[in-house]
Amino acid sequence: MGHTGPMTAGLSAHHQRLAQRKREAITAAATKLFLERGYDGTSLAKIAQEAVVSKSTLFKQFPTKAALFEAIVTEYWKSGPDPAAPATQPGDLRAGLSAIGRQYADLIGRPAMAALFRIVIAELPRFPELGRAQFELGKLPYFISVQHYLEAQHAAGTAVVPDAESATNQFLGMIANYVLWPRMLLADWSPAPADVGHAVDEAVTTMLARYGRSTADPQHS
Repeated sequence: MGHTGPMTAGLSAHHQRLAQRKREAITAAATKLFLERGYDGTSLAKIAQEAVVSKSTLFKQFPTKAALFEAIVTEYWKSGPDPAAPATQPGDLRAGLSAIGRQYADLIGRPAMAALFRIVIAELPRFPELGRAQFELGKLPYFISVQHYLEAQHAAGTAVVPDAESATNQFLGMIANYVLWPRMLLADWSPAPADVGHAVDEAVTTMLARYGRSTADPQHS
């Protein structure tokens, strides 16, 4: 029976890193070209050329443009920490919301995320499947993870959140309205970290005023 020695393991790790770098180059090139040429006007062959990889390498990972776009969505939305992680230890609501809020602000404040939204918005009339991919593979799973966090806080008695879906909409919406949506209209929108932090803090304070245990309606206590 064969075995994997240190050299074989080293080569395997090297190949994995190389494959990951190629994948990142492909998704970056695709995002750039989709913005410049439109989704329909960009071919997989052109993406391979821009990414400096062979067409066979690209086709092996992404046989269609739809598969590539879905991979971009998944990669961008999963590039940050898991917002549901604090739900395993319900406790300080302010600390939990602050951590999630900063994670979310960082995620949607990245230029790559703004580029992804621009592609979807521009191509939605002709390619509604891009919007569905962005929603079902990116936005929705993230939203549900935050909703689960709030449901866990409610179950633990840390907060009173009778409608976690509505509360999640409120919280993420307050942050996105400052961090992301102005960027869709203002090319130079780039708030300072301190201003983003202030926006998150204000959103957390608003959530605590509405859902914090100490401010809960007695009938829900």
